[in-house]
Amino acid sequence: MFGLGAGELLIILVFALLFIGPKKLPELAKSLGKGLREFQRAKDDLMDHINNPEIENHDKTQQIAEAKTEETKSEEVLADASNSDNEAHSEKVDSKNQEKNI
Repeated sequence: MFGLGAGELLIILVFALLFIGPKKLPELAKSLGKGLREFQRAKDDLMDHINNPEIENHDKTQQIAEAKTEETKSEEVLADASNSDNEAHSEKVDSKNQEKNI
C-alpha cells in the first residue's frame, strides 16, 4: 500500500494512537473511510461520463419522454373530467327541459 511496508505502517499507527488518542482514532478512521469512498464514487462517475457520454444523453432523453408521457396522461385526465362535466351539465339541461314539457 503506497510502497509502505508492515513496519512503517505499524510505526504510523503507533504515532497516530499517541497523538490522536484511542477515543478519537476510530472516529477519524471512519470519517477518512467515508471521504475516500466519496472521492472514489466521484472519480468513477467522472470516468463513466468521460468514457460514455451517450449514456447521460440517453438518460436525459428517457426522462424527457417520461415527462411527456405524464403530461399526456394528465391532459387526458383533464379532458375526461371536462367531458364528464359537460355531460353532467347537458343531463341537467335535458332533465329541466323534460320537466318544462310535462
